[in-house]
Amino acid sequence: MLDPEAAEDLFEEMHQKTPLGLKVFGILSIVVGAALLPNSVRALLSIGDVFQTGSTDYVTIVSQVLLCVLLIELVATFALSIVLGVRLLLNKRRGARYIAEAMILLLVLDLLCRLMLFGIEWELVVDLVAGGVLIAMLTFIDPTLSEERELARRLRRMETRESAEDGTLGLDETGRGFIALDFFNLFWIFVIACVLGDVIETVYHVLVVDPGHYQVRAGMLWGPFSPIYGFGAVLMTLALNRFHKANAFVIFLVSAIIGGAFEYAVSWFLQFAFGVVAWDYSGTFLNIGGRTNFMFMCMWGVLGFVWIKLLLPWMLRLVNMIPWQWRYSVTAVCAMLMLFDGLMTLATLNCWYERMAGIAPDNALAQYCATHFDNAFMEQRFQSMSIDPSMSTRA
Repeated sequence: MLDPEAAEDLFEEMHQKTPLGLKVFGILSIVVGAALLPNSVRALLSIGDVFQTGSTDYVTIVSQVLLCVLLIELVATFALSIVLGVRLLLNKRRGARYIAEAMILLLVLDLLCRLMLFGIEWELVVDLVAGGVLIAMLTFIDPTLSEERELARRLRRMETRESAEDGTLGLDETGRGFIALDFFNLFWIFVIACVLGDVIETVYHVLVVDPGHYQVRAGMLWGPFSPIYGFGAVLMTLALNRFHKANAFVIFLVSAIIGGAFEYAVSWFLQFAFGVVAWDYSGTFLNIGGRTNFMFMCMWGVLGFVWIKLLLPWMLRLVNMIPWQWRYSVTAVCAMLMLFDGLMTLATLNCWYERMAGIAPDNALAQYCATHFDNAFMEQRFQSMSIDPSMSTRA
């Protein structure tokens, strides 16, 4: 461990010099931003031309709005990349961290807009690579993180072992929340909620929707996973972690609002990106565009209460059964497998959409999906989904 004088010297040295890697990254950020910003601004200034057709078609209007959002996002991203580069060259790294985080959020927005407008295309790789680089740079941008990194590596194994022996592994040490909101906990919350959601959907369909008839309710290409429940559980955990001791009504109300809003957003995205209708509540009591309704918002509220009060402590005990020596390795491997499953799900949905739209496979991925995941396979795997290309917002 560094003594106080050595740590102070290191801190001063880090403020006097900008590491070469950050300088190179800063120069590249300025060059890329300066090269692409003028064209993006010109495209943004011509944004009024997008609406000159005066079309009243809802899907067309949504496509136009998404295009405008995409242009605004591009201008903001390239402008921020210039600011980020300048701050890195001036070694003002603490403020640069917030800019990098904002750019990551903009890249996520860019990816979603491109999916809904153009489907899966190779240009999306640029977003993924840029996002990965920014995430990697976050650990070097903030000087305080750089200073603490060596100490954190030395203490992590010791603390993990002690917490595992004490039975407190995964709990929020500050006491402000129930669990620590780190990647390990959030990833396993996602996985376990995906599985539980698939079980709930399957049982509900067999007992209520179509008694006695089994239907595949999974939402991913492989495995018993329903990602809407996984992401919903993560959102509820983030929102309610500090309120796990709140009264039942508060937890129910927040869970119902979060669950209903998320269900609406997912339905909207699937329809406009892939022409997919996975559920339709039209005609039901207090439905909102057929994407969610009063009954299912109440169900989200109940599920949120059960999750925070009962299942979250059980989940923590379950994942802590993973030997502490293996927890990060096992989680990294499982995260890569889950990411691959998610990417392949999006790819096969995109190819299914293109086949339904009459677009012949024109690349190796589309041909592979047409051979191994044809329409019959997709209809069998995603039995609750239907695709209508005319409902999408593809340009």
